[in-house]
Amino acid sequence: MARDPFRAALVRVRHPLRSRPTVTTGSPAATGHPYVRALGLLAVVVLGAWLGLLTVGSVRTPVGPMDTTMTLRPSLSGGSKINVSPLGALELRSHVAPVRLDVDVDQLDPERSQALVKHPERLSGLQDEVTRDVAAGTRELAVRSCVAVVSGATALGLAVYRRPRRALAAGGLALALLAASGVSAYATWNPKSVLEPKFSGLLSSAPSVVGDARSIVTDFDVYQQELARLVTNVTKLYDATSTLPVYQPDPATIRVLHVSDIHLNPASWHIISSLVKQYEIDVIIDSGDTMDHGTAAENGFLDPVRGLGAPYVWVRGNHDSKVTQDRLRKLGNVHVLDEGAAVDVAGLRIAGTGDPQFTPDRSRPTGGKASEQLAGMRLASALRDQKRAGTPVDIAVAHDPDAARETDGTVPLVLAGHVHHRVNELLEFGTRLKVEGSTGGGGLRAVQNEKPEKVRASVLYMDRSTRRLQAWDEITLGGLGLTTAEVSRHLPEENRAAPSPSPSGSPTSP
Repeated sequence: MARDPFRAALVRVRHPLRSRPTVTTGSPAATGHPYVRALGLLAVVVLGAWLGLLTVGSVRTPVGPMDTTMTLRPSLSGGSKINVSPLGALELRSHVAPVRLDVDVDQLDPERSQALVKHPERLSGLQDEVTRDVAAGTRELAVRSCVAVVSGATALGLAVYRRPRRALAAGGLALALLAASGVSAYATWNPKSVLEPKFSGLLSSAPSVVGDARSIVTDFDVYQQELARLVTNVTKLYDATSTLPVYQPDPATIRVLHVSDIHLNPASWHIISSLVKQYEIDVIIDSGDTMDHGTAAENGFLDPVRGLGAPYVWVRGNHDSKVTQDRLRKLGNVHVLDEGAAVDVAGLRIAGTGDPQFTPDRSRPTGGKASEQLAGMRLASALRDQKRAGTPVDIAVAHDPDAARETDGTVPLVLAGHVHHRVNELLEFGTRLKVEGSTGGGGLRAVQNEKPEKVRASVLYMDRSTRRLQAWDEITLGGLGLTTAEVSRHLPEENRAAPSPSPSGSPTSP
């Protein structure tokens, strides 16, 4: 018996690895590690599935008179979102699941839309047609989404783990999660959600057009007619903004798009972008009041400025705060002008000043016309300094016409806004004052008026050698619910006696 402990000790000395104690399954190390691995696998599955949906998880399909793109997106609340650019969005509480259905209305098909307008009797079958189109698109989207999430999760699993078995497990788990989401969406599907939509953007006026949910339930025929009329107006709005007269490029012309008083209207960005493309604009000049209250919460509205396709010159309006101004300074294609600062853009030298007053919150007393005139005098002084320095300014910009008038005799052309209607005036000492109307149609609050305010913008044609105004086109679109579109060409009085060649070729008759 005494020899046994000695032999055991000898074995431990000769083979120390055999005597190392093993970790029991109940230790913290053993219980923590599987959870970490499971969480890591879940993160790979979710991220891979999301990347797969972003890459290939969408389908283009017709829905009634519209061409749409359907996409599944991860979401905590589920539901459906219909984006009708440039009018806004429509959100429906259609289902409860960790995925949301996004439907982007890309464009309205002219033939299908006109068929509805010319044959109102087809409206009675529009609901069934839309239902069939949505069902077909959803089925195709479901198949594509399955392929997208499995491929994305598998590919990311292979990249992270470098083991085919783990990668296949990630793909299988992604498919299981998508299937569970589909079952949840099917079980909670609410077809009546269309009767209680949430509108945003310009579509927020839609409830006042079609009535509230109770009247829709009781008078569905009237609802269909009013909705069809809204679709018709949207069709014509698209037609008006996408088929404006196109002019041939002319190397001797610099094209300036003058906009003003957008007042937080999201439709304006679509219209401006369309004009930039149609007229091959070289520079956009915004004479202020882009915002409504100038708060930091509104700053996200400015993000589309990056994608307008042309340099953006901006001065502060009385509805724009220094917070707005600071935000725009951070955007790469924006030139913010204040206190007479000048910039060279697209072959033109442009100077401007911001409005000295900030009126939305009335937090401080305003200076009225006197403060505007004083700001205009400071701008005129800066213009004279530029001329003495051998860098004369071609276009000056101020928000208020009272400030702009003070630059008479110091610059050939001065642009302004603020009053929401057009003014074209040759001032006493030779400066031409051009005041633009509201490119935002007075903003979102304008839909509360008895008659919607019209949307206005102008294209200025500047001679490249003299940098003087040769002609301009005034573009006027009907406000919300209206279907008019006008484009008119104008020449300065000094060019009418001996008109120079058209700045950009023969225009198409509007």
